[in-house]
Amino acid sequence: MPAQDVLVIGLGYVGLPLAIQAVRAGFQVTGFDTSEKIVAGLMAGRSHVDDVSDAEIADMLAHGFRATADEAALGPQDVIVVCVPTPLSVADGPDLSAVRAATATAGRLLKAGTFVSLESTTYPGTTEEVVRPLLEKASGLTAGIDFFLAFSPERIDPGNPVYGFRNTPKIVGGLTPSCTDTAEAFYSQVCDQVVRAKSAREAEMAKLLENTYRHVNIALVNEMAIFCRELDVDLWDAIRCAATKPFGFQPFYPGPGVGGHCIPIDPNYLSYKVRTLGYPFRFVELAQEINGRMPGYVTDRAAELLNRHAKAVNGAKVLLLGVTYKRDIADQRESPARPLARKLLARGAVVSYHDPYVPAWQIDGQSIPRADDLQTALADADLVILLQAHSGYDPAELTRASRLLLDTRGVVPAAPHVEAL
Repeated sequence: MPAQDVLVIGLGYVGLPLAIQAVRAGFQVTGFDTSEKIVAGLMAGRSHVDDVSDAEIADMLAHGFRATADEAALGPQDVIVVCVPTPLSVADGPDLSAVRAATATAGRLLKAGTFVSLESTTYPGTTEEVVRPLLEKASGLTAGIDFFLAFSPERIDPGNPVYGFRNTPKIVGGLTPSCTDTAEAFYSQVCDQVVRAKSAREAEMAKLLENTYRHVNIALVNEMAIFCRELDVDLWDAIRCAATKPFGFQPFYPGPGVGGHCIPIDPNYLSYKVRTLGYPFRFVELAQEINGRMPGYVTDRAAELLNRHAKAVNGAKVLLLGVTYKRDIADQRESPARPLARKLLARGAVVSYHDPYVPAWQIDGQSIPRADDLQTALADADLVILLQAHSGYDPAELTRASRLLLDTRGVVPAAPHVEAL
């Protein structure tokens, strides 16, 4: 492939791993991010992403990588990849402001033959209906003729020790067949396997389908967890048994809620698009309702457990273990620990936390005390709630050291003073 210059717009958990692989493939890579703090850290050799080490940043810099927050420092590019956040707006619709801003930047840097790829998760039609006209207006060029445009959904799984950017199959869907060809030619140099979609719309839908599938199935087991307790059924054991079936079943597990950018956010993009057609997307909306009420359910379980041991929630010392959204990472995006802590505080609980990956934690501007000595904190708490089963936590030790424990992850050994979700 003749392209030599690659610009990655957005240097977060999606853009930075891509930039690393592009550097390793021999491209001259520049990263653009509106956060001067992120740019300064990278240029000083510091990583802000869990799965990227400082050593990898140093290696990138040694091979010519540079990061900037100044668009004026950028010139025309051969490849531009947009990896910016796509949160929900206040009205639970898609907030494409970052995509629009990044696209405007890309449009000003377009030249004949440039390949532009959107990796930010969004609803089907965004690449064609939003990104394309912005690029064409800014550049005066025509997509599919003068430059190439495609959607390639990110599939980053933070903390996954097996699958990273390189060995996870990469979906590409272009505005035209030639756009897909160009996307395949680029991504085949930074990924081991490239999967061609029929068009950008199918590639956009594939990403939403993946996360909606997880969202709905997690909601299923979360609802089962609620009624299995009433039926005196150990759901964790039922899942263990069902998972032995070698076909037709994939295990999902209940928890205190869902977190991260993908599962709580992405299905709402699909629901938004379906609603524009005049239909409700009942599966997604029901899943959102079930998963969204889990922090409240855990709060009620905590209150019930304390009450059975002659202790009110008001004034009770409650220790939360693991406040990140996922095991063994520092990422707190959409973590269910946050709404759970709000509900406990509203009931008068004295809340503290422990998490080896989170040195400081705030809820609505209020600093939550961090337990520096885990053993002392376990013994002192009226109730311990295990929210995230980080590998640094010894389940047997949690059982031994706690006076009362609510296990939302199904990993702590059974005991009279331990209850599972």
